[in-house]
Amino acid sequence: MPKQRGMAEAGLGLLPPDEMPGSVAAPAAASAEGHRARMRGKLLAAGGEALLDHELLEMQLFLALPRRDTKPIARALLARFGSFGNAISAPVEALRQVEGMGDAAIAALKTVQAAALRLMREEVLDRPLLNNWDRLLGYLNAALAREQVEQFRILFLDSRNRLIADEAQARGTVNHTPVYPREVVKRCLELQATALILVHNHPSGDPTPSSADIEMTAEIRQGAATLGIVVHDHLIIGNGRHLSFRREGLL
Repeated sequence: MPKQRGMAEAGLGLLPPDEMPGSVAAPAAASAEGHRARMRGKLLAAGGEALLDHELLEMQLFLALPRRDTKPIARALLARFGSFGNAISAPVEALRQVEGMGDAAIAALKTVQAAALRLMREEVLDRPLLNNWDRLLGYLNAALAREQVEQFRILFLDSRNRLIADEAQARGTVNHTPVYPREVVKRCLELQATALILVHNHPSGDPTPSSADIEMTAEIRQGAATLGIVVHDHLIIGNGRHLSFRREGLL
């Protein structure tokens, strides 16, 4: 009996702390798993609309941090960034400043952002963009409204105004992006595009065009016109607002 008891004690010593009989970690782990199971059930039964912002963040972090209590991290993200959308689109370095957010957790949130943008982008693929303006604006707002530096994008269209490519041409500072009309026209020829929609964001949130925006648009339009390429519009995306050059009579 003493020998058997010694072996049992030795065996118990090999168990992880949270699996030791009587360990306080075991009930805590069981409680956490129960919480996660209830969250999964809620999502599958009632859909994503049934979950609050912090619950959605928790569920994403479950996958990256299987042994952590992710509720405090989710609440810290909301306190720092204000909303689910702002959290998943926040810059990597800003996310890294939140306690508990390492590479795995950041990658989990960025995967959600990438998936959302790809889904919205597919809504405008292979469709005439001029007839799907609201969907296009929804996609562009999701892609650019929360950017903290200026980004200039071009939507290259075919003869039926369907999207051939959506490309970021340049990234700049908080209030300036260098754009070279010659490079824009060159890329049109490479893609055999017959029309363009120019897009850039204003991180300030105010979509009012600058004199440089107006001058650059005129240069691109003039260069494209020599090759029979039409510039349909130039959209400036602010925070929750946008401006259309064509609608404002600037194009």
